[in-house]
Amino acid sequence: MTDTSIPRAEQPLDDEEPTAAAPVEGEPEETDAEAAPSNAPGESDLFRQSEIAADYVEGLLDILDYDGDIDELVSGGRPVVEVVGGRLQNLVGQRGATLEALQELARLAVFRQTGSPSRLLLDVGGYRANRRKELAAVARNAVEKVKEHGEPVRLEPMSAFERKCVHDVVNAIDGVESESEGVEPSRRIVVRPAD
Repeated sequence: MTDTSIPRAEQPLDDEEPTAAAPVEGEPEETDAEAAPSNAPGESDLFRQSEIAADYVEGLLDILDYDGDIDELVSGGRPVVEVVGGRLQNLVGQRGATLEALQELARLAVFRQTGSPSRLLLDVGGYRANRRKELAAVARNAVEKVKEHGEPVRLEPMSAFERKCVHDVVNAIDGVESESEGVEPSRRIVVRPAD
């Protein structure tokens, strides 16, 4: 039996990154000096990762006979592959489930060629950008409820990408804080008044 799992790196592979205001349960908090590993990949390494993933996704599109334009880039210190075109909704799936699976496959393709885990972000048809806007509205609504009633608000279970989007919005607002609770796939965010 062959082990095809990707080893954990110093930094989590999922899109949810712990922040000072939103620690991840069971993981020690990092200081600023610990947060940036000295062996972090450089810009050219990150771009190489996006190229590898783009080649993998292109091969998949060819097999499926889907047309799409693929862009490789580095954004926010991580490799990104964006696929745009018509008839791509099947690659996103319900609530982005298929997209998350494709992202993990692309990360595995990068790992197999480079030998190191990747924080690659894959987007298809602008799904992630649109979802980010929706989640910002959800986060602001939860913050309003918390400020109005002074009680914690538990949001529906979300993917790591979705939780990160909500954490980013909540943590930018004074008087409230957020944290994740639960276990995948039922992990959710709780927004509460700041202490």
